[in-house]
Amino acid sequence: MEDAAMENGETNKDSEVAPALIAVHPTQNSVAVAVGSDLRVFDLLGGCAVSLVDDSDGSLHKDSIRAIRYGANGKLFVSAGDDKLVKIWSTESWRCISSVCSEKRVSAVAISNDGSYVCFADKFGVVWVVDVDGFNGDQDFVNKKAAPLLSHYCSIITSLEFSPDGRFFLSADRDSKIRVTVFPKKPLDGAHEIQSFSLGHTEFVSCLAFVCTHECPQGFLVSGSGDSTVRLWDISSGSLLDTCDIREKAGLLESKEIEDRYAAVTDLCTIPDSTLVAAAVQSLQGIILLSCDLSAQTLYVAKVVSIKGDAFIPTSLGTSFSSGLLWMVTGASNLHDSQHPCLSRVKVISGFKESGPDFVQHGPIVLEDDEIPRGEKLLEKLQGGVSFDENYFLTAAEALKTSMSNLLIKKQYSTEKREFRKRGRNDKKIKK
Repeated sequence: MEDAAMENGETNKDSEVAPALIAVHPTQNSVAVAVGSDLRVFDLLGGCAVSLVDDSDGSLHKDSIRAIRYGANGKLFVSAGDDKLVKIWSTESWRCISSVCSEKRVSAVAISNDGSYVCFADKFGVVWVVDVDGFNGDQDFVNKKAAPLLSHYCSIITSLEFSPDGRFFLSADRDSKIRVTVFPKKPLDGAHEIQSFSLGHTEFVSCLAFVCTHECPQGFLVSGSGDSTVRLWDISSGSLLDTCDIREKAGLLESKEIEDRYAAVTDLCTIPDSTLVAAAVQSLQGIILLSCDLSAQTLYVAKVVSIKGDAFIPTSLGTSFSSGLLWMVTGASNLHDSQHPCLSRVKVISGFKESGPDFVQHGPIVLEDDEIPRGEKLLEKLQGGVSFDENYFLTAAEALKTSMSNLLIKKQYSTEKREFRKRGRNDKKIKK
């Protein structure tokens, strides 16, 4: 019975459910939301929806988008996902300047700090790199091809990140590993020098972020995981500096929404010009704010920001360098029998500039819809409409829990079943 359930899990349609994603331009010129194959961008400066132009193959994405990212200088935007396409966009014209084909479905993307390279990971555990050096406007990179950079050997890669100084390239996977690689001067020839491994999580690593200040520009790495912890690392040595258990700490702050079984940290976002880290948790209607003491190298929960009255469990977080706003989105695509296949909900939190007792007591706060920049016009574009169905978002949250479990939590098999599966492997078959 157990084995049958495991086999069914491998082909369960719930595994195809994709979370809504959000990304914010570094100077908050625009905001992008992806729900399923639908990519929506709103121009905050012009106060209007963006029309995407893709002449590469006459269409946008054909399947669920799994990763979106702005470059550090804001000139490039990348989207990729289950259709095995990595689309590179110019944020000046919002034209697709290159559409790169991947051999497998794409799970994560990153852009080098200088905007010269786009990296993406596939479901087979390989990281690829594309050279876009020399981009200075709206020219096309029609014939760009990806070269292999490194591999995690058949483990699904969940997150990619560059260190603040650009020296290191980080990749995290389903097998609880964080690999820190020296980013080479010639990435197209591969990355062969490993700086360290950050080992300590007991479940899949879901997200990575860096906490930096002017006094500590290199900063420290924070990681979120399916083991319900956020951990602080020194990437040069791979040393674990501190661990913050989300269930335990949030419980002390009277956050009873978190269920023990589904308390995976799904996304992390550092607040610019501060040592605060926002964490989204699978079953929490709101976010958990953690504070990092860089001198003491410790991490602790500063505040739980709850969202009352809405079935809002964030699936993705985003912010910019130039604002004190944290953008959040919830929603999912490919829900079985859903009447709202592309519906999402966007919310914004402000008030991160407060400090001391005032921060704990008063800030931050969740903005009302009419207080969000560009208000109703923005929400109509990014959400797929202004109104929303609360039951839909509850259903989406439950479906995403199952989806993440099926995709990232490694299945357990009996000894007999494991041997049976081994006999079916190509490398075990006897060649006649």
